[in-house]
Amino acid sequence: MEEDFFERRDSPRVPFEFMVREKALGGSFEQRSGNLSLGGIFFTGNHPPVGSEVEVRFVVPGDEREVEAAGEVIRVRRTGDHFGSHIRFTEIAVEGELAVARYLQAVTAKP
Repeated sequence: MEEDFFERRDSPRVPFEFMVREKALGGSFEQRSGNLSLGGIFFTGNHPPVGSEVEVRFVVPGDEREVEAAGEVIRVRRTGDHFGSHIRFTEIAVEGELAVARYLQAVTAKP
């Protein structure tokens, strides 16, 4: 599994907005800014501890369906006055993963 993470880590990353909540706490989703890659997301702000499970929702531009995914906090790092959380997707529907892949390809393609 560690090997799979590093392979996907080579995926392009693009700025993105997400709705995130800590699975154990439930409650409302909170909007977060960060970046999207094929294997997961990164966002800044309040962070759940490493190992926590999170639920993520977002809409990929050009695709009207909302993508829902589950993820695990694999790393938290301090960046100045903020904390950044690295989330690895643990569950994402094939359709959602394909939508992310198409979007990443479209926005990172060289003209």
